[in-house]
Amino acid sequence: MVNSGATNAIVPEFAIRDFGKSLTFYQEVLGFSVRYSRRDEGFAFLEFGSAALMIDQIGLGRTFQPELLDEFPLGRGLNLQITVGQIDPILDRLESRGVDLFLPVEERWYRFGTYETGQRQFMVADPDGYLLRFCEKLGERPVTGAS
Repeated sequence: MVNSGATNAIVPEFAIRDFGKSLTFYQEVLGFSVRYSRRDEGFAFLEFGSAALMIDQIGLGRTFQPELLDEFPLGRGLNLQITVGQIDPILDRLESRGVDLFLPVEERWYRFGTYETGQRQFMVADPDGYLLRFCEKLGERPVTGAS
């Protein structure tokens, strides 16, 4: 039995239009690495730290519900949050390639009961319109006046 090494509890798979273009974007622009790929099927399993996702070219290998993949952007209504140590290296690569951000860099604090957890984040769309929100943790703080 061959072990793929996959241990992630959930791994999204993006139906994409151009394997080469998407692979270049994920590897060279965002900094993902390839765990394994099947280029003849237009498929790759990608990782960034402990985050993972798959890309699969429409029309090669198996395509689920191709009739839903005719309109750009793909993945409407979904964004994936990817926690990284620092967002600045990714931002630098995006800027050097002239890639626009979907959501500019912001600092957000989210309440969880009597404390807040903070993150610095931005969002970018991949070549097919899938939204990726990269964030770095800022820590926790008590909520002022929480009861």
